[in-house]
Amino acid sequence: MCGIVGFVGNAEASDNVLDGLRRLEYRGYDSAGIATVCDGKLDVRRRKGKLAELAKLLKAEPLKGDIAIGHTRWATHGKPSDENAHPHRVGDVVVVHNGIIENYLDLKAELAAQGAKFESETDTEVIAHLIAGQKGTLEERVRKALSRVRGAYAIAVISSSEPDTMIAAKNASPLIIGLRDDAGLIASDIPALLSHTRKVIVLEEGEMAVVQPGKVKVSKINGEPVNREPRIIEWSAVSAEKGGHKHFMHKEMHEQPRAVIDTLRGRLSSHEATVQLEGLPIDKLAKVQRIMLTACGTSWHASLVGRLMLEELARIGCEVDLASELRYRSPMMGPETLVLAVSQSGETADTLAAIKAAKEKGSPILSVVNVVDSSIARESDHVLYTHAGPEIGVASTKAFITQVIALQLLAIAFGRARGLAESRAKQLVEGLRTVPLLIEQALKSEKAVMDVAQKIRNARSVLYLGRGFGYPVALEGALKLKEISYIHAEGYAAGEMKHGPIALIEKGVPVIVIATQGPLYDKVISNLQEVKAREGHIIAIATEGDRQIGRMADDVISVPDTDPMLAPLVATIPLQLLAYHVADLRGTDIDQPRNLAKSVTVE
Repeated sequence: MCGIVGFVGNAEASDNVLDGLRRLEYRGYDSAGIATVCDGKLDVRRRKGKLAELAKLLKAEPLKGDIAIGHTRWATHGKPSDENAHPHRVGDVVVVHNGIIENYLDLKAELAAQGAKFESETDTEVIAHLIAGQKGTLEERVRKALSRVRGAYAIAVISSSEPDTMIAAKNASPLIIGLRDDAGLIASDIPALLSHTRKVIVLEEGEMAVVQPGKVKVSKINGEPVNREPRIIEWSAVSAEKGGHKHFMHKEMHEQPRAVIDTLRGRLSSHEATVQLEGLPIDKLAKVQRIMLTACGTSWHASLVGRLMLEELARIGCEVDLASELRYRSPMMGPETLVLAVSQSGETADTLAAIKAAKEKGSPILSVVNVVDSSIARESDHVLYTHAGPEIGVASTKAFITQVIALQLLAIAFGRARGLAESRAKQLVEGLRTVPLLIEQALKSEKAVMDVAQKIRNARSVLYLGRGFGYPVALEGALKLKEISYIHAEGYAAGEMKHGPIALIEKGVPVIVIATQGPLYDKVISNLQEVKAREGHIIAIATEGDRQIGRMADDVISVPDTDPMLAPLVATIPLQLLAYHVADLRGTDIDQPRNLAKSVTVE
């Protein structure tokens, strides 16, 4: 959520920042702004709403200067408004900020008592006042101010007193420095930098950077020097563009075969009986007494699939906790419990807090993340990257699929270390090799999905049902529909329908059921009898060639046959497509659904 972009180097600074902010729109926001320094004066433009509104203002009132910082804000403290939009200016400094300052009320009261006047409801303006009230160089002033601040933040600061310098600092919120011979760049995510440079330095916890044209100095906020070599980002700028698709989400759904290939690359053993996981100490990790998976949202659904895989293949006790709940419990954890954290961005605040709490209790931490050098990756003892590449659409698609793939790899590896039969491991490894092709085939169901989307586009509520591996898929399908179409949707374990949800079923109510072949298929059919008796509109996700389901369902969307443990990977595809096409028919903002953000970096 929220985006930061900064540029110093030439007179096109504000244009470059605006372009960078556009590349971060996927993070979700409700207002935007840019500030520059020109001829020794600060100038700020801010607007509630989308970047198009800010662009209109900039066209009417251009910003000049060789340095600029910009921000897209998702409201936390204070409603969306021009006044609450970033940047915030106090005296000769202007600040943009992601995160939440926990002690801002105390600081605000102290500053107000000293005569400070506040123009917004935000916690960010407190930072601007703190910096403005210090003496020394801009770097020194920021250090002194941040020594008073408690909470999560990523900030960028410029000042009319030093018009060739940007200061960046972070604590528990992502910030990246881009290096170019003639310019310096700051961004909260990589896509904003790719049109300018692929050479970056990722700031770590408690670090700050002084950024000037062609050079950067990194140090701890307390002043301790930091020497870190830049690294090269392999993503191309084109990979963050829509590539001819109407929406990023549609593009990313069709990228899933490639994302799976990248996640599997180099990890499937040549003798097809095990997997190779980049130096993870599998034998040691597999000796733990239990596994606690923790995640939020879509990653939580992937973790539910992972639990079933780990329990079946590795025969180890697993539980799945919502990170937002785990961090406030007193769970039984210690060296005997492996905490397995799952996050696309690697910056999810609740998940990060949960693993920090687990570390305090002595639990080893293994994370499954997509973004290299992210906060969760750095906080973990071991990391398994998913290699999904940039995911721009807020509603996660390829991140979910690659997370399930990564957890399947872990389950096989743990299983082999704990006695899983070689024949079963070989069967699953061979199945994984076919997954990219199976997803390609599942994507070809799009025409059938579009026909179903027309039928349910005006539904008030939709019920999703599944059993076994189909249950997490049902939860994920319901989440996708509600996220981007704004139709109420709920996922349930099909066996629980008679314990309450059946009361919601009446004539015409859409009921989407995951009914792929597997050991629980007959149980699912039995549950569908109950829906049919109440005239619900049954939409079945079924295995190709299944003739029985056609006699039960009003609509059938077929997916390729595969091992029941791999079935979630293909059954998810038509549910993603269905959510997308229903939302498209309803005209919603698919890539940036209301009230949502891609990377949830605040609680």
